[in-house]
Amino acid sequence: MRLGIGFLAAIITGAIWGFIWMIVIAVGFMLVSGQITQPPVGLSMIAGALAAGLIAAFRPQARSPGTHLAAVGLMIVVLGGVSAGRPLGIPLDVVPAYQVVTIIILLAVVWASIHICMKDISGGALTRYQLEVLFIRVVKGIGFVVFTVMVALPFYVMVMTSLKSQQALLANPLDFSLDFEQGAASLFRSYVELFTQFNFGTFLLNSAIVSVSTVILTLLFAVPGAYAVSRLRFPGQMFLSRSILLIYMVPAIVLVIPLYAVFSQLGLRNTLTGLLIVYPATTIPVALYMLQGYFRGLPAELEEAGLMDGLTRIGVILKITMPLSLPALASVALYVFMIAWNEFLFAFMFLDNVDIFTLSRGVVSLNSSEVPRQHLMAGAVVATVPVLMIFLWFERFLVSGLTAGSVKG
Repeated sequence: MRLGIGFLAAIITGAIWGFIWMIVIAVGFMLVSGQITQPPVGLSMIAGALAAGLIAAFRPQARSPGTHLAAVGLMIVVLGGVSAGRPLGIPLDVVPAYQVVTIIILLAVVWASIHICMKDISGGALTRYQLEVLFIRVVKGIGFVVFTVMVALPFYVMVMTSLKSQQALLANPLDFSLDFEQGAASLFRSYVELFTQFNFGTFLLNSAIVSVSTVILTLLFAVPGAYAVSRLRFPGQMFLSRSILLIYMVPAIVLVIPLYAVFSQLGLRNTLTGLLIVYPATTIPVALYMLQGYFRGLPAELEEAGLMDGLTRIGVILKITMPLSLPALASVALYVFMIAWNEFLFAFMFLDNVDIFTLSRGVVSLNSSEVPRQHLMAGAVVATVPVLMIFLWFERFLVSGLTAGSVKG
């Protein structure tokens, strides 16, 4: 066939994915195996370019798996043969099992990335639309890979460090591989010591109490406030509706100093009660903003029918508005819970007694030369996992609640 701009675009696409995936996979290999390597990025770019060029050149004539298998075989030849048996920069006899699995993953992700980006695009002439589609696919894929690595890599390092012993960390701080032969007791020793020696059970309970109480107090004030702003008519309604989020224009660091002085005089500084005053004050505005948009999107006729049937305004809110607003209420509750659970500044400034530390304050207390680093990482995992699981479980409510009222109201 006649090769054109599509063939050149395929070569560039393959080279890009060969470069990106070699770096990502090699970093993952070093973290898992503990072996330091210098990955052959140039060979990976050549292998990806040749594979993509082969797929693009024969796409119109052959759509069978044979073309793709040939492309994968070509990458194997380049990475294995040209590199003299060092496809990852080190001999294959060094941790061979890890290397084989890593190479298979590398070949799979490079081929999959090329296949997804070059889908329905041949090596011949391409229209401007096809070039734009290819460019968008490549950029979108790069963004997905980069941001996934940015999120997953710190969490992986945090978890692996929490499972290592002090001797292993001192021997090689950059080795994040695990020795499963030491047994479960040694692997999870830092977590056991965290709850038995560092009072983390109390920190967890304090954070749960503060977060749940903040959610209850926020909804208790935000629901009637948002209903009043969205349904009732009173002087200054529009100004109040538009100025709800003005509190977020003031940085928290500006508020913490006067609050520290006031709470010290009132005896609220070193108590959880002080946090239960500050946290709802910062979360109620955003809850009001989220709920008023949802309430405006609800049919007012349902509430009017309830009033005609003899319900009071409070009864309308409890029996009609709130049951219809469960997605929005769930999303607001989740959002407020995450804010209260992860808040650090006010907890750090107001709490001195270790018996009332929240998790964020407790994790910072582990950041000292007297506490092993694996205990600090274990504390970070304990603080992260609960809210992460809750977020993943209620994610659908968060999305639906945030988008509710975006059209109406």
